Amino acid sequence: MKYYIISGEASGDLHGANLIKSLRKQDPQAQFRVWGGNLMQAEGAVLVKHYRDLAFMGFAEVVAHLGQILRNFRLCKKDLRQYAPDVVILIDYPGFNMRMMRFAYRQGYKVVYYIAPQVWAWRTKRIKKLKKYTHQIYTLLPFERKFYQKYQATALFEGNPLADAIAAYKPDQTFIENFKKADSRPVAVILPGSRKQEINRIFPLMLQVASKMPQYRFVVAGTPNLPAEIYAKHLQNYPQIELVLNHTYDLFSIARAGMIKSGTSTLEAALFSVPQVVCYRTSGITYAMGRLLVNPQVRFISLVNLIMDSPTVCELLQGDFTAGRLEQEFEKIVNDTPERKKMLQDYTNLQQIMGNGGTSDKVAASIKSMFRDL
Repeated sequence: MKYYIISGEASGDLHGANLIKSLRKQDPQAQFRVWGGNLMQAEGAVLVKHYRDLAFMGFAEVVAHLGQILRNFRLCKKDLRQYAPDVVILIDYPGFNMRMMRFAYRQGYKVVYYIAPQVWAWRTKRIKKLKKYTHQIYTLLPFERKFYQKYQATALFEGNPLADAIAAYKPDQTFIENFKKADSRPVAVILPGSRKQEINRIFPLMLQVASKMPQYRFVVAGTPNLPAEIYAKHLQNYPQIELVLNHTYDLFSIARAGMIKSGTSTLEAALFSVPQVVCYRTSGITYAMGRLLVNPQVRFISLVNLIMDSPTVCELLQGDFTAGRLEQEFEKIVNDTPERKKMLQDYTNLQQIMGNGGTSDKVAASIKSMFRDL
Protein backbone atom coordinates (compact mmCIF):
# COMPACT_ATOMS: atom_id res chain seq x y z
CA MET A 1 0.00 0.00 0.00
CA LYS A 2 1.00 3.59 -0.58
CA TYR A 3 0.72 6.02 2.31
CA TYR A 4 0.88 9.81 2.31
CA ILE A 5 1.55 11.28 5.78
CA ILE A 6 1.27 14.98 6.62
CA SER A 7 2.62 16.47 9.86
CA GLY A 8 3.87 19.95 10.63
CA GLU A 9 6.01 19.79 13.75
CA ALA A 10 8.61 17.78 15.65
CA SER A 11 6.13 15.71 17.68
CA GLY A 12 4.26 14.76 14.50
CA ASP A 13 7.52 13.64 12.92
CA LEU A 14 8.22 11.44 15.95
CA HIS A 15 4.78 9.84 15.96
CA GLY A 16 4.83 9.47 12.18
CA ALA A 17 8.18 7.67 12.30
CA ASN A 18 6.89 5.20 14.90
CA LEU A 19 3.72 4.62 12.89
CA ILE A 20 5.78 3.94 9.75
CA LYS A 21 7.75 1.28 11.66
CA SER A 22 4.51 -0.37 12.76
CA LEU A 23 2.88 -0.17 9.33
CA ARG A 24 5.93 -1.89 7.81
CA LYS A 25 5.38 -4.79 10.21
CA GLN A 26 1.87 -5.12 8.78
CA ASP A 27 2.98 -4.48 5.20
CA PRO A 28 6.72 -4.85 4.44
CA GLN A 29 6.17 -3.53 0.89
CA ALA A 30 4.50 -0.33 2.06
CA GLN A 31 5.62 2.95 0.49
CA PHE A 32 5.60 6.30 2.27
CA ARG A 33 5.68 9.89 1.06
CA VAL A 34 5.59 12.48 3.84
CA TRP A 35 5.54 16.04 5.03
CA GLY A 36 7.53 15.77 8.23
CA GLY A 37 11.14 15.64 9.27
CA ASN A 38 14.34 13.71 9.78
CA LEU A 39 12.80 10.88 11.79
CA MET A 40 10.28 9.83 9.16
CA GLN A 41 12.92 10.22 6.48
CA ALA A 42 15.22 7.94 8.48
CA GLU A 43 12.49 5.28 8.34
CA GLY A 44 12.72 5.28 4.54
CA ALA A 45 9.95 7.74 3.72
CA VAL A 46 10.34 10.18 0.84
CA LEU A 47 10.36 13.65 2.45
CA VAL A 48 8.48 16.25 0.39
CA LYS A 49 8.63 19.16 2.82
CA HIS A 50 10.36 19.57 6.18
CA TYR A 51 8.27 20.78 9.09
CA ARG A 52 10.75 23.55 9.89
CA ASP A 53 9.41 25.29 6.76
CA LEU A 54 5.81 24.88 7.92
CA ALA A 55 5.79 26.03 11.55
CA PHE A 56 3.92 29.33 11.66
CA MET A 57 2.51 30.19 15.08
CA GLY A 58 -0.10 32.78 15.91
CA PHE A 59 -2.50 34.85 13.88
CA ALA A 60 -0.04 37.63 13.08
CA GLU A 61 2.63 35.26 11.77
CA VAL A 62 0.13 33.34 9.66
CA VAL A 63 -0.97 36.57 8.00
CA ALA A 64 2.64 37.60 7.42
CA HIS A 65 3.43 34.28 5.71
CA LEU A 66 0.12 33.80 3.95
CA GLY A 67 1.73 33.64 0.50
CA GLN A 68 4.06 30.84 1.52
CA ILE A 69 1.24 28.97 3.26
CA LEU A 70 -0.92 29.11 0.13
CA ARG A 71 2.01 27.85 -1.96
CA ASN A 72 2.39 24.95 0.46
CA PHE A 73 -1.28 24.05 -0.01
CA ARG A 74 -0.90 24.07 -3.79
CA LEU A 75 2.27 21.98 -3.62
CA CYS A 76 0.66 19.44 -1.30
CA LYS A 77 -2.46 19.06 -3.45
CA LYS A 78 -0.42 18.63 -6.61
CA ASP A 79 1.97 16.15 -5.02
CA LEU A 80 -0.90 14.19 -3.50
CA ARG A 81 -2.63 13.80 -6.85
CA GLN A 82 0.58 12.73 -8.58
CA TYR A 83 1.41 10.15 -5.90
CA ALA A 84 -2.17 8.83 -5.69
CA PRO A 85 -1.86 7.10 -2.31
CA ASP A 86 -4.12 4.40 -0.95
CA VAL A 87 -4.34 6.08 2.44
CA VAL A 88 -3.71 9.65 3.61
CA ILE A 89 -2.69 9.92 7.28
CA LEU A 90 -2.95 13.34 8.90
CA ILE A 91 -1.05 13.96 12.14
CA ASP A 92 -2.27 16.88 14.26
CA TYR A 93 -1.34 20.25 12.57
CA PRO A 94 -5.03 21.20 12.11
CA GLY A 95 -4.61 24.59 10.42
CA PHE A 96 -3.15 22.81 7.40
CA ASN A 97 -4.48 19.30 7.74
CA MET A 98 -8.15 20.15 8.12
CA ARG A 99 -8.06 21.65 4.63
CA MET A 100 -6.03 18.79 3.20
CA MET A 101 -8.44 16.34 4.85
CA ARG A 102 -11.37 17.68 2.85
CA PHE A 103 -9.35 17.80 -0.38
CA ALA A 104 -8.04 14.23 0.01
CA TYR A 105 -11.48 12.85 0.84
CA ARG A 106 -13.05 14.51 -2.19
CA GLN A 107 -10.28 13.08 -4.36
CA GLY A 108 -11.42 9.63 -3.30
CA TYR A 109 -8.53 8.70 -1.00
CA LYS A 110 -9.00 6.92 2.31
CA VAL A 111 -8.40 9.50 5.04
CA VAL A 112 -7.21 8.78 8.59
CA TYR A 113 -6.73 11.52 11.19
CA TYR A 114 -4.10 10.26 13.63
CA ILE A 115 -3.87 12.55 16.68
CA ALA A 116 -7.02 14.49 15.93
CA PRO A 117 -7.37 18.25 16.50
CA GLN A 118 -8.33 19.32 20.00
CA VAL A 119 -11.93 20.10 19.10
CA TRP A 120 -12.90 19.68 22.75
CA ALA A 121 -10.78 22.75 23.55
CA TRP A 122 -11.69 25.16 20.80
CA ARG A 123 -13.57 25.40 17.50
CA THR A 124 -15.82 22.52 18.42
CA LYS A 125 -17.78 22.92 15.17
CA ARG A 126 -14.84 21.34 13.34
CA ILE A 127 -16.06 17.97 14.60
CA LYS A 128 -18.70 18.05 11.84
CA LYS A 129 -15.99 18.24 9.18
CA LEU A 130 -13.99 15.51 10.87
CA LYS A 131 -17.04 13.23 10.77
CA LYS A 132 -17.73 14.05 7.14
CA TYR A 133 -14.26 13.92 5.61
CA THR A 134 -12.46 11.09 7.44
CA HIS A 135 -12.75 7.32 7.46
CA GLN A 136 -11.22 6.97 10.92
CA ILE A 137 -10.16 9.26 13.78
CA TYR A 138 -7.63 8.40 16.50
CA THR A 139 -7.40 10.56 19.60
CA LEU A 140 -4.36 11.43 21.67
CA LEU A 141 -5.96 11.74 25.10
CA PRO A 142 -8.18 9.21 26.91
CA PHE A 143 -11.10 11.57 27.59
CA GLU A 144 -11.45 12.67 23.95
CA ARG A 145 -13.32 9.55 22.85
CA LYS A 146 -16.27 10.38 25.11
CA PHE A 147 -16.33 13.92 23.75
CA TYR A 148 -16.68 12.65 20.20
CA GLN A 149 -19.48 10.33 21.28
CA LYS A 150 -21.49 13.35 22.44
CA TYR A 151 -21.53 14.48 18.81
CA GLN A 152 -22.34 11.03 17.41
CA ALA A 153 -18.81 10.74 16.02
CA THR A 154 -16.66 7.63 16.28
CA ALA A 155 -13.11 8.05 17.49
CA LEU A 156 -10.67 5.45 18.78
CA PHE A 157 -8.20 5.82 21.62
CA GLU A 158 -5.46 3.22 21.26
CA GLY A 159 -3.15 4.88 23.77
CA ASN A 160 -0.74 7.77 23.44
CA PRO A 161 2.15 7.30 20.99
CA LEU A 162 4.54 9.09 23.33
CA ALA A 163 4.48 5.97 25.47
CA ASP A 164 5.86 4.09 22.45
CA ALA A 165 8.72 6.51 22.00
CA ILE A 166 9.67 6.36 25.67
CA ALA A 167 9.33 2.57 25.84
CA ALA A 168 11.70 2.32 22.87
CA TYR A 169 14.23 4.73 24.40
CA LYS A 170 17.66 3.29 25.07
CA PRO A 171 19.96 5.49 27.18
CA ASP A 172 23.22 6.61 25.63
CA GLN A 173 25.33 5.39 28.51
CA THR A 174 28.55 6.88 27.15
CA PHE A 175 26.98 10.33 26.90
CA ILE A 176 25.40 10.06 30.36
CA GLU A 177 28.58 8.86 32.08
CA ASN A 178 30.73 11.56 30.47
CA PHE A 179 28.11 14.19 31.22
CA LYS A 180 27.98 13.29 34.90
CA LYS A 181 31.78 13.23 35.20
CA ALA A 182 32.06 16.78 33.91
CA ASP A 183 29.94 18.32 36.68
CA SER A 184 28.37 16.74 39.76
CA ARG A 185 25.72 19.41 40.43
CA PRO A 186 22.03 18.39 40.16
CA VAL A 187 20.87 18.70 36.56
CA ALA A 188 18.07 21.08 35.65
CA VAL A 189 16.82 20.94 32.08
CA ILE A 190 15.46 23.82 29.99
CA LEU A 191 13.22 23.21 26.96
CA PRO A 192 12.34 26.56 25.37
CA GLY A 193 10.42 25.16 22.38
CA SER A 194 11.05 23.97 18.85
CA ARG A 195 10.11 27.11 16.92
CA LYS A 196 12.08 30.33 16.51
CA GLN A 197 9.31 32.56 17.79
CA GLU A 198 8.80 30.41 20.88
CA ILE A 199 12.48 30.64 21.72
CA ASN A 200 12.55 34.40 21.25
CA ARG A 201 9.57 34.91 23.57
CA ILE A 202 10.24 32.30 26.25
CA PHE A 203 13.94 31.45 26.36
CA PRO A 204 15.39 34.78 27.62
CA LEU A 205 13.37 34.74 30.82
CA MET A 206 14.23 31.10 31.48
CA LEU A 207 17.91 31.94 31.15
CA GLN A 208 17.57 34.97 33.38
CA VAL A 209 16.11 32.86 36.18
CA ALA A 210 18.51 29.95 35.68
CA SER A 211 21.51 32.27 35.98
CA LYS A 212 20.42 33.09 39.55
CA MET A 213 20.73 29.47 40.64
CA PRO A 214 24.39 28.42 40.32
CA GLN A 215 23.81 25.46 42.63
CA TYR A 216 22.15 23.65 39.71
CA ARG A 217 23.64 22.58 36.41
CA PHE A 218 21.25 24.08 33.88
CA VAL A 219 21.28 22.44 30.47
CA VAL A 220 19.30 23.47 27.41
CA ALA A 221 17.89 20.46 25.56
CA GLY A 222 18.00 21.76 22.01
CA THR A 223 16.29 20.27 19.00
CA PRO A 224 18.66 19.42 16.13
CA ASN A 225 16.08 20.73 13.69
CA LEU A 226 16.86 24.32 14.68
CA PRO A 227 20.26 25.85 13.97
CA ALA A 228 22.49 25.99 17.04
CA GLU A 229 23.01 29.70 16.34
CA ILE A 230 19.43 30.41 17.41
CA TYR A 231 20.22 29.12 20.89
CA ALA A 232 23.73 30.60 20.87
CA LYS A 233 22.35 34.10 20.31
CA HIS A 234 20.55 33.91 23.64
CA LEU A 235 23.24 31.94 25.47
CA GLN A 236 26.14 34.28 24.70
CA ASN A 237 25.65 36.14 27.99
CA TYR A 238 25.21 32.94 30.00
CA PRO A 239 28.41 30.89 29.54
CA GLN A 240 27.57 28.81 32.63
CA ILE A 241 24.49 27.35 30.92
CA GLU A 242 25.14 24.46 28.53
CA LEU A 243 23.50 23.58 25.23
CA VAL A 244 23.10 19.90 24.31
CA LEU A 245 21.49 18.84 21.05
CA ASN A 246 19.69 15.58 20.32
CA HIS A 247 19.88 14.13 23.85
CA THR A 248 16.57 15.25 25.35
CA TYR A 249 15.57 11.84 26.71
CA ASP A 250 19.06 11.25 28.09
CA LEU A 251 18.81 14.57 29.93
CA PHE A 252 15.31 13.75 31.17
CA SER A 253 16.63 10.47 32.56
CA ILE A 254 19.06 12.31 34.87
CA ALA A 255 17.31 15.65 35.45
CA ARG A 256 16.14 16.75 38.88
CA ALA A 257 13.68 19.31 37.51
CA GLY A 258 12.89 21.36 34.43
CA MET A 259 11.58 24.61 32.96
CA ILE A 260 9.55 23.52 29.97
CA LYS A 261 7.59 25.29 27.25
CA SER A 262 4.01 24.09 27.04
CA GLY A 263 3.65 21.34 24.47
CA THR A 264 4.50 17.69 23.96
CA SER A 265 7.65 18.02 26.08
CA THR A 266 5.60 18.58 29.23
CA LEU A 267 4.10 15.11 28.89
CA GLU A 268 7.48 13.59 28.03
CA ALA A 269 8.99 15.13 31.16
CA ALA A 270 6.16 13.74 33.28
CA LEU A 271 6.62 10.25 31.84
CA PHE A 272 10.29 10.50 32.83
CA SER A 273 9.22 11.71 36.32
CA VAL A 274 10.88 15.11 35.93
CA PRO A 275 9.17 17.76 38.11
CA GLN A 276 8.55 20.85 36.00
CA VAL A 277 7.27 24.36 35.65
CA VAL A 278 5.33 24.83 32.41
CA CYS A 279 5.91 28.13 30.63
CA TYR A 280 4.18 29.82 27.72
CA ARG A 281 3.94 33.24 26.14
CA THR A 282 2.70 34.35 22.75
CA SER A 283 1.79 37.71 21.24
CA GLY A 284 -0.94 39.70 22.96
CA ILE A 285 -3.13 39.59 19.86
CA THR A 286 -2.78 35.82 19.45
CA TYR A 287 -3.47 35.19 23.13
CA ALA A 288 -6.53 37.46 23.19
CA MET A 289 -8.01 35.85 20.09
CA GLY A 290 -7.23 32.41 21.45
CA ARG A 291 -9.08 33.14 24.67
CA LEU A 292 -12.15 34.05 22.65
CA LEU A 293 -12.05 30.76 20.78
CA VAL A 294 -11.13 28.36 23.57
CA ASN A 295 -13.93 26.47 25.30
CA PRO A 296 -14.36 28.25 28.67
CA GLN A 297 -14.69 24.86 30.37
CA VAL A 298 -11.06 24.03 29.50
CA ARG A 299 -9.05 24.92 32.60
CA PHE A 300 -5.52 23.99 31.54
CA ILE A 301 -3.03 24.27 28.70
CA SER A 302 -0.47 21.56 29.50
CA LEU A 303 -1.07 17.96 28.45
CA VAL A 304 -0.22 16.75 31.95
CA ASN A 305 -2.95 18.79 33.61
CA LEU A 306 -5.45 18.08 30.85
CA ILE A 307 -5.04 14.32 31.22
CA MET A 308 -5.10 14.45 35.02
CA ASP A 309 -7.87 17.10 35.04
CA SER A 310 -6.08 18.78 37.92
CA PRO A 311 -3.23 21.31 38.42
CA THR A 312 -0.55 18.64 38.65
CA VAL A 313 2.10 21.00 37.24
CA CYS A 314 2.28 24.77 37.60
CA GLU A 315 1.40 26.66 34.41
CA LEU A 316 2.89 30.15 33.98
CA LEU A 317 1.13 31.77 31.04
CA GLN A 318 1.41 35.25 29.55
CA GLY A 319 1.38 37.81 32.39
CA ASP A 320 2.04 35.13 35.01
CA PHE A 321 5.22 34.14 33.21
CA THR A 322 7.61 36.44 35.05
CA ALA A 323 11.09 35.98 36.46
CA GLY A 324 9.82 36.21 40.01
CA ARG A 325 7.09 33.62 39.57
CA LEU A 326 9.30 31.24 37.62
CA GLU A 327 12.02 31.34 40.26
CA GLN A 328 9.48 30.85 43.04
CA GLU A 329 7.72 27.92 41.40
CA PHE A 330 10.96 26.26 40.29
CA GLU A 331 12.33 26.34 43.84
CA LYS A 332 9.22 24.51 44.99
CA ILE A 333 9.78 21.53 42.72
CA VAL A 334 13.57 21.28 42.60
CA ASN A 335 13.90 21.05 46.38
CA ASP A 336 12.50 18.35 48.67
CA THR A 337 9.15 19.98 49.30
CA PRO A 338 5.55 18.77 49.66
CA GLU A 339 4.88 20.23 46.19
CA ARG A 340 7.61 18.08 44.61
CA LYS A 341 6.43 14.92 46.39
CA LYS A 342 2.82 15.55 45.34
CA MET A 343 3.84 16.09 41.71
CA LEU A 344 5.82 12.84 41.62
CA GLN A 345 2.86 10.97 43.13
CA ASP A 346 0.57 12.40 40.46
CA TYR A 347 3.09 11.41 37.79
CA THR A 348 2.77 7.78 38.92
CA ASN A 349 -0.97 7.93 38.31
CA LEU A 350 -0.41 9.61 34.95
CA GLN A 351 2.03 6.91 33.86
CA GLN A 352 -0.54 4.23 34.66
CA ILE A 353 -3.14 6.04 32.55
CA MET A 354 -0.73 6.34 29.63
CA GLY A 355 0.23 2.67 29.64
CA ASN A 356 3.43 0.98 28.51
CA GLY A 357 3.34 1.57 24.78
CA GLY A 358 2.10 -0.39 21.81
CA THR A 359 -0.02 2.48 20.47
CA SER A 360 1.65 2.63 17.06
CA ASP A 361 1.25 -1.12 16.55
CA LYS A 362 -2.43 -0.96 17.53
CA VAL A 363 -3.13 1.96 15.19
CA ALA A 364 -1.21 0.32 12.33
CA ALA A 365 -3.16 -2.91 12.76
CA SER A 366 -6.40 -0.96 12.86
CA ILE A 367 -5.57 0.94 9.66
CA LYS A 368 -4.49 -2.23 7.85
CA SER A 369 -7.62 -4.06 8.97
CA MET A 370 -9.86 -1.21 7.92
CA PHE A 371 -8.36 -1.05 4.44
CA ARG A 372 -7.36 -4.70 4.02
CA ASP A 373 -8.75 -4.89 0.49
CA LEU A 374 -6.57 -2.07 -0.86
